[in-house]
Parts: sequence; C-alpha cells; structure tokens
Amino acid sequence: MHQPAWRRTGKTPDYRFSLANERTFLAWVRTALALLAGAVAIDQLAPEIAPTAVRIILCMVLALIGAALAIVSYRRWAHQELAMRHGEELPHSWLLLGMTVVVSLAALVFAILILTRP
Repeated sequence: MHQPAWRRTGKTPDYRFSLANERTFLAWVRTALALLAGAVAIDQLAPEIAPTAVRIILCMVLALIGAALAIVSYRRWAHQELAMRHGEELPHSWLLLGMTVVVSLAALVFAILILTRP
C-alpha cells in the first residue's frame, strides 16, 4: 500500500503510541457518526420538536459539524503522527474546546426546544 511522503520521514514511533493515536482518531470518527445519526434521528423521529424550518436548520448544522469533525479528526491524527515521527511536542488542537462548545450549545438548544414545545 502506498504511504504519503510524510509517513516515510523521521523515525517510526513506538507502535503503542501510533495505535493510541489511531484509537483517538476512531473515537472522533464515532463522535462524527453520532452527530450524523442525531441529525437523522431528530429529522425522522422528532418532527414535532420544532417548526419544520428550525428542525431542518438544526439537523443540517449537526450533519455539517459531523462532516467537518470527520475531516478535522484525520488532519489531527496526521499532525500527531508527524510530530511523533520527528520527536516534536504534540500539537495543540482546538478540537477539544470546539466540540465541547458545540455539544454544550446543542444540548442547550434542544433543552429549550423540549421545554417550550406545545
């Protein structure tokens, strides 16, 4: 299998660290899938939660955030792997704070919608 050029640079990291990095990537992908599943579930299973336009916007936002998270998680995995190969400090990621804010806001919005629905 062909590897990207950056995967052939530096020193191969300890497999335990590479596998831990991969598990973290897969956890972010699962989170992205959960956001996508949540968007579909809200659209299909809770049509009365909000007016149609609001529900569609919320579902689209969740789906787009899920798609963006899948892309960003791969980039995060690659940057972590590259740093390990070159013996550098692992790069800081805004992903943790970003996902905390997104999930908190989503919980707040859905709590308000549930409490105020007729």
